[in-house]
Amino acid sequence: MKLQGAIVNEQGVTFGIVVVKKSAMQTDHAANETRTSFQSQIADFSDIPLVLASQDASGRFEYHGRDDIVRFLANLDPARIPWREYTIG
Repeated sequence: MKLQGAIVNEQGVTFGIVVVKKSAMQTDHAANETRTSFQSQIADFSDIPLVLASQDASGRFEYHGRDDIVRFLANLDPARIPWREYTIG
């Protein structure tokens, strides 16, 4: 399985972002399970906060994760995020 993600280091905080389907963020329980799964399967994300990202039909991102990181990302142009492809499984 391939997915889009990124490692970001901003203002002394390093965190990861993974693009998921909106359903993975519908509840806190679903988001936490998804986050835990990715952190155990992708070494780059294992020891850093991980934010889930989902795009709506118009391409606008929504984020789920640590509040300070979500606020930062909400004000950031997604084109500035260093996206790359990860393979799991």
